[in-house]
Amino acid sequence: MMFGKRSGENPPRPSLPSPGPAESSPGIPPQDVPRPDMPLAARPGSIPPAAPTGQLPPVSPAVRQAATAQSITGSLEPKTALRKSDSYYDIKSTIFNALIDAIDLTQLAQIDRGAAREEIKDIVNEIITLKEVVMSVAEQEELLEDICNDVLGFGPLEPLLARDDIADIMVNGANTTFIEVGGKVLKTGVRFRDNTQLLNICQRIVSQIGRRVDEASPICDARLLDGSRVNVIVPPLAIDGPTLTIRKFKKDRLRLPDLVKFSSITKEGATILEIIGRVRCNVLVSGGTGSGKTTLLNCLTGYIDLDERVITCEDAAELQLQQPHVVRLETRPPNLEGEGEITMRDLVKNCLRMRPERIIVGEVRGPEAFDLLQAMNTGHDGSMGTLHANSPREALQRLESMITMGGFALPSKTIKEMICGSIDVIIQTSRLRDGSRRITHVTEVIGMEGEVIITQDLFVYEIMGEDANGKIIGQHRSTGIARPHFWDRARYFGEDARLADALEKAESLNG
Repeated sequence: MMFGKRSGENPPRPSLPSPGPAESSPGIPPQDVPRPDMPLAARPGSIPPAAPTGQLPPVSPAVRQAATAQSITGSLEPKTALRKSDSYYDIKSTIFNALIDAIDLTQLAQIDRGAAREEIKDIVNEIITLKEVVMSVAEQEELLEDICNDVLGFGPLEPLLARDDIADIMVNGANTTFIEVGGKVLKTGVRFRDNTQLLNICQRIVSQIGRRVDEASPICDARLLDGSRVNVIVPPLAIDGPTLTIRKFKKDRLRLPDLVKFSSITKEGATILEIIGRVRCNVLVSGGTGSGKTTLLNCLTGYIDLDERVITCEDAAELQLQQPHVVRLETRPPNLEGEGEITMRDLVKNCLRMRPERIIVGEVRGPEAFDLLQAMNTGHDGSMGTLHANSPREALQRLESMITMGGFALPSKTIKEMICGSIDVIIQTSRLRDGSRRITHVTEVIGMEGEVIITQDLFVYEIMGEDANGKIIGQHRSTGIARPHFWDRARYFGEDARLADALEKAESLNG
C-alpha cells in the first residue's frame, strides 16, 4: 500500500483499543482534513488496532435508508433523524480518524485524484475489517464515498453539488443545511463534523481562485470550477459558525427554448428576445435575488455573432459565453493591508481600451453604471448588464441613484438623458411566490418628456390566480405594439420580417 505508514504486517485479529468518540482519537485532531500545505508528522507503525470489546455498532439498512431519505427531503421526525444520523456520523468519524493516522496527506496530494481515491478505499476497507464494523456492501460503498469526499473534495457538499436539480445550497453552520429545489427551500439532513471542518472546506473552495477567508478577512466571494457562485462569511461576523452560500449552475446551459419550455416566456416572446440580443440593442436585465437574471443574460449572449469581440466584467466569473472571442475579467478584493483592490469600475474603464465590441457587466451596483452608460453611447452597441430592481421603472431610478452616489455632480435631467440615450430595452424577471420564475416585462426606453423618461411595454405577464396546488396561473400578453422603437435596428440586421411575424402572432394569442 503506497501511503500506509506501516512497518510490518498486521497480525490476525490484533488486540484493538476501544474506539472512543472522535475527539478522543489519537493523532491529528478530528476536526478536519489537514490541507496539503500543512506540516504533517509522519508516524511509523501499523494502523492503530482496536479491542474486540470495543466493536462499533452495525449500521442497519433501515437506518441508512432512513438517514438518506431525511438528508434529501428532511421528512423524518427530528428526534428519529438525529438519533440515526448520530449513529452514522460516530462510525464515520472513528474510521476517518484512523485513516488520518494511517496515511501521509502530503504524498497523497501529489498523485491524481483517481489513484488517491483507490488508495484511500484500500486503507478504509482494512480499517473496517480491523474494527469489525458490520456493514453491507452498499453501506460500505457509501461510507467509502463520504470519506473520499472529505479527504479529496468538499466533504458533505459533494452529493449536493452533484445534483443538477438543486439551485442553491445554504449552509448555516455545521449542523444546518438548506437547499432550493424547484423554487422551494428545503431543510436537509446534511451536516459537518464541526465548524472547523466547514471552515476548512470554505478555505479549500476560495483558495482555488487565489483568495482567502479567515478572521482577518471574514467575507469572500468566490466561484467553483463550473462557474457556480460562492459567498462565504465566517466568525466573528457570522455568529453561529461559518455560513456558506452556493448559487449552482446547471451542467447544461439553459437557452431561450428551455425558458419557453418552463413557461418563463412564450415562444413569440423568446423570438423577440433573440432578435433583441442579435441586433445589438443595449439591454438591462432587472430583477430580484434568485429571479434568473444571470440565466437570462446567458441566454441573450447566445445570439451574439461569432465574429464579435466580447469582454465580460464580473465579481465572480459566472457567465458562460460560447463565442470564440471572449475576454473574461474579474474584480479583486483588497489584501490584508487594504491594498490591491480592483473594482468593477476599474474593469469597465479598462476594457474600453481593449477594443471591445460588446461589454457585458455581470451586475451593475455602483459607480460603474456611469462608465457602462458611456460605453453604450460611444460605439459599443449591444452591451448588457444586470441590476437589482423590482420593475423597469425602478431599474431606471436605481441607475440614476448609482450615478449620483458615485460622486458625479451632474443635474438629474442630464443623467436621465444619458440613460435614455444608452438603454434600449429593460427585461424584468421575477420569482413568483410558488417558486416559478417568469419574464414579467419586456420594456423599451423610447425618449423623454420634460424630465420624465418615457417607456413602453412590449410584453407583460399577468397573474390571473392560482390552482388547487398553489401554482400561479397567468399568461404573457402582448401590448399590441406593432413597431417597436428598435424596428430600424432590426431592419438593418435583416430581422424586421421575423420581428413583425413574432409581434403579430403574440397579438393574436391575447384572446
